[in-house]
Amino acid sequence: MAPATRATVLLVDDHALLRTGVANIINQEPDLVVVAQAGDGVEAIAAYEQHHPDVTLLDLRMPLMEGVEVVRRIREQDPSARVIVLTTYDTDDEIQRALKAGAKAYVLKDISADDLIACIHAVLAGKTYIAPAAAAKLAEGVMRVQLTPREMAALRLMADGKANKEIATALDISERTVKTHLGHLFEKLGVTSRTEAIKVANRRGLVRLD
Repeated sequence: MAPATRATVLLVDDHALLRTGVANIINQEPDLVVVAQAGDGVEAIAAYEQHHPDVTLLDLRMPLMEGVEVVRRIREQDPSARVIVLTTYDTDDEIQRALKAGAKAYVLKDISADDLIACIHAVLAGKTYIAPAAAAKLAEGVMRVQLTPREMAALRLMADGKANKEIATALDISERTVKTHLGHLFEKLGVTSRTEAIKVANRRGLVRLD
């Protein structure tokens, strides 16, 4: 026999097809029901205010307002809100920001249907849930190197495809100083080339290659 009340769920993602698929999975559960959907951050906050769902599933990258800000605003109006981040982005920076904003769980979109339901039930029970792959990235982030402001600036310009001369011009320093900064940067990241440096920096959330 189905329970008299079902835990309510708000789905937030800018891809309608994904929302439909996730809603179908959730609505098959006798104790869960999707009561609202939203396609962007602004809609998400309005839907939360209207429905006050027991749990909210949302993506990080959305139109109008990013997911972390949505988490923060929902938690400001309701400190007891339970929010699950469901995304494809797994850099330790993204994970830390989401958890700091108040998300109770962080899972990736390649999660199985059974694991997603288990995650929702865990969060409803007051627990936290972090996907194994995301947890590994979070652990890696704990050992994150500390870069100086100039090293970070040089890294971002390098990720934009700038040559040493262009980096020197942008930062108003000599090419020799640029090489020194990059040498320190490579050493801190444990790499030997620009390509490796950008790849590692992207994985650790130091730069974004959108």
